[in-house]
Amino acid sequence: MGDAGTDRRTVARSVAVAASMLLFGGTARARAAAEAGSAAAAGRGLVLRLPAPTGPYPVGVTTLYLVDRARRDPWDATLPVRELMVTVLYPARTVRGRPRAPQMTASAAESFAGLVPFHVHPELPDAGVDWAATLTHARVGAPALPVRRPVVLYSPGGGDARTLGTVVAEELASRGRVVVTVDHPGDASEVEFPGTTAYRRDPLRPTVLRGDPRRTDPALFRTMIGTRVADLRFVLDRLAVLAAGGNPDAAGRALPEHLGRALDLRRVGVYGHSAGGTAAAQALHEDGRVAAAVDLEGHLDHPPQAPGRPGEPFPVARCGVDRPLLLVNTDGFPDRRGLEASWSAVFARPGGRVVRRRLDDAAHGVFTDYAAMAPRLQAAGLMTRAERIRLVGAVDPARSVPAVRGLVCGFLDRHLTAAGSDARD
Repeated sequence: MGDAGTDRRTVARSVAVAASMLLFGGTARARAAAEAGSAAAAGRGLVLRLPAPTGPYPVGVTTLYLVDRARRDPWDATLPVRELMVTVLYPARTVRGRPRAPQMTASAAESFAGLVPFHVHPELPDAGVDWAATLTHARVGAPALPVRRPVVLYSPGGGDARTLGTVVAEELASRGRVVVTVDHPGDASEVEFPGTTAYRRDPLRPTVLRGDPRRTDPALFRTMIGTRVADLRFVLDRLAVLAAGGNPDAAGRALPEHLGRALDLRRVGVYGHSAGGTAAAQALHEDGRVAAAVDLEGHLDHPPQAPGRPGEPFPVARCGVDRPLLLVNTDGFPDRRGLEASWSAVFARPGGRVVRRRLDDAAHGVFTDYAAMAPRLQAAGLMTRAERIRLVGAVDPARSVPAVRGLVCGFLDRHLTAAGSDARD
């Protein structure tokens, strides 16, 4: 590969580092990120690209650091509070002069590369990719359109970070929704906070998970889902502060102009993947503020306590729902029988508003950014065809990306619009 290719990667990394500084702040961290960027650029890793959103609105982005002082962290007994990081994507009034945000910061990408291919997604290459160089299409700190818009929360799969849900989140924001992607620290592969605290000495927090707790530790899976639902409900509480004109960021960082005026919390949707889908459906059951939810291949029961025995249904499956719930699965999901059994309970309840859809030639990771990344990794010789099929299926991203976007966006647009008329621009 020639010098021109290296120069392009170096430029991409420089933009990512600059945007990371705006998102997270801190000159020391910025210097460390720049050093990591130079090292990765010299290593000539593959730079992956995400498909652009198709809606009419330019997208702005910021991050919020939220602290729930009423809860201790369930994964680390030394943490007396529950800390969260979220990304807010929103229709922007203008993006002029604003840099594109990186999908991952340099520090998060370094942690991701050293952990995820070994403990979360073994299909991914353990070298050869510059994970920090991928840019999103959202512009850091752009002023928001001061028009009340429906709000949509996203909960990623177990062991995944919120950053791997960028493709769908940007699409929703470009269609005029405010999207809040939520990391669940201790569960997510890596979470980077804006700084340290007296009880947390590192800005970066890696996952405690090793493998799938649904298969290996039913009690841990129960904790994971309960924590995620509580996280989502707390995020809604803090968004109410933002919509009322306050600043919910626990570090007091500046907010993009008009961001609070862009939120319409009378129209809230939640979607999630895998464990995040389970949490989204259960949040719909528990929290009346949620008008509609999408479960992307998440079980609606607890793992069986013994082989051959059925799992205990979550309350959403046991009691049913009185608001719209979309269930989407793939034909390549390994535990199709278990998923069907857990979903059958919610369909058996009278008066429910449950819809289901299926994606063919697809696998579990097709609902994430891996749908666009895996084919590129295969083409570059960094992933075998078998690994690609295990992760996202054989489906072409030209079909799978619009299909997933269309299912999630169409369902939420339809039902959140029904919850109240859109404000006029």
